[in-house]
Amino acid sequence: MFKSAQKEVDDLVQPYDPPYWSPLSQLARLSEEVGEVARLLNHMYGDKPKKKDEAEQQLGGELADVMFNIVCMANAHNINLDIEFEKALDKLRVRDKDRFKKK
Repeated sequence: MFKSAQKEVDDLVQPYDPPYWSPLSQLARLSEEVGEVARLLNHMYGDKPKKKDEAEQQLGGELADVMFNIVCMANAHNINLDIEFEKALDKLRVRDKDRFKKK
């Protein structure tokens, strides 16, 4: 699922020196991108209206920016996101299977 995305990102950034930022810079960038998602959702559903002169943002694009940064972090730390994502899904399938109300 993520293998091809991780390879594509790695191929894209390898020409740069360094290809991946330091861990703290990666975290700062991820935090910035998550903040943009939060700001957009607050404009869409919260109490903070968007300024008239603010650029238009799309939720899909902002989420993709978060995903790109996560893939960069995983690649920089040699993490296989397919394996780790499957573990995350297993938590819902097994540990939390009866935790939430079902339809």
